[in-house]
Amino acid sequence: MSDNGFVRTGDGHVVVQVRLTPKGGSDRIDGLGELADGRKVVLARVRAAPDKGAANAALEALLAKAVGVPRSAVLLITGHTARLKGLRIDGEVSDLIERLARLTG
Repeated sequence: MSDNGFVRTGDGHVVVQVRLTPKGGSDRIDGLGELADGRKVVLARVRAAPDKGAANAALEALLAKAVGVPRSAVLLITGHTARLKGLRIDGEVSDLIERLARLTG
């Protein structure tokens, strides 16, 4: 798996690092941010509260819509109860990287 800032690539998928703000007033991607340790992350917010996985589900749906893939192609793989999350997006890697770059540019 290769690393490209906030995106790691694998065979037929990418893993995106996201910092989520639940109960954020709207569902949107706010661009790129940097953590205190220097790691880059996608900044996202959703209206849903972090209750019984609602915010995680809203994030998966938001990211799927934003990069133009089916909802079933996005899966939360790390950070189920944290603000920092890793999401796997299945699809053509070069297309996904290009779409993510436009989203966060």
